Amino acid sequence: MTIRIAISVLWVSAAVSTVQAQGVQQWEGKPGAAGWNQHSGSGAGEEPCATLEPDAATFRWVERAVNITRGGGRAVQRAAGSVVVEVWWHVISAGAAPAQGNTPQSQIEEQIAVLNDSFSGLTGGANTPFRFVLAGVTRTTNPAWFNMRILSSAEGQAKSALRRGNAKTLNIYTADLGPTILGWAAFPWWSTMWPIFDGVVVHYASLPGGSIPGHDEGDTAVHEVGHWLGQYHTFQGGCSSTNDTVSDTPAEQSAAFGCPVGRNTCSGPGLDPIENFMDYADDSCKDRFTPIQSIRMDAASLTFRGL
Repeated sequence: MTIRIAISVLWVSAAVSTVQAQGVQQWEGKPGAAGWNQHSGSGAGEEPCATLEPDAATFRWVERAVNITRGGGRAVQRAAGSVVVEVWWHVISAGAAPAQGNTPQSQIEEQIAVLNDSFSGLTGGANTPFRFVLAGVTRTTNPAWFNMRILSSAEGQAKSALRRGNAKTLNIYTADLGPTILGWAAFPWWSTMWPIFDGVVVHYASLPGGSIPGHDEGDTAVHEVGHWLGQYHTFQGGCSSTNDTVSDTPAEQSAAFGCPVGRNTCSGPGLDPIENFMDYADDSCKDRFTPIQSIRMDAASLTFRGL
């Protein structure tokens, strides 16, 4: 394992040098800059996740590094529940009321419970290695930061001021992300390139008991933490043979919305995985990560976060 991790670190170091040499602007950058494409949405209308999609070169070296950690792609991973992730929660609000983003402690704790249920398989999926413990909560009243957009100066300022811990620490920020975006996250490899960009951002109204129809059970945070651990959307790559790099999620041409049971957009085996946390279906429709997704998140987080 030590040898595999060391080789993976060499891949990461080489990639960091390449991207940094191309002079990527850390904040107020333009989508399409070196290392990422615009975002990992479906390209078909509404795209509630604004997570930046890796460009082709980054995708290739990430897969090489993850494959090395997995020992050539073998289906091995650490024991269920053996990786404890400390969570720092950052409430960013425009005022003192819950409707202004001042999320109550009880709602934060309920969201942590949803994360643990989802990643332990209690909702119907794989029992992954990951469990989440709330380390602390910060509260900041700042209307400018509250109206956060991805790669904006507000995001840069907020994360620079509030971030706790290191690449192993999950920093979650809640704010008002606008009328169409539910959240975004930094993939594990971004934590090496641009540490201050690391973390997960979710709309404050998407937490359990929130006010966004169809997205009020806490699965937005589950989805974005999946990205933070290295998982792509199920519709990544469409019907291509590579798609989301996970062999037990059937290929899917585009994102699913609502709960379209029986949807099948690719000619390969299996229906679209609309029940998967990494799709865009309503919270009530999603209930699982697959065993191979669990293995991938384990390898990616070990390779790039040292979790």
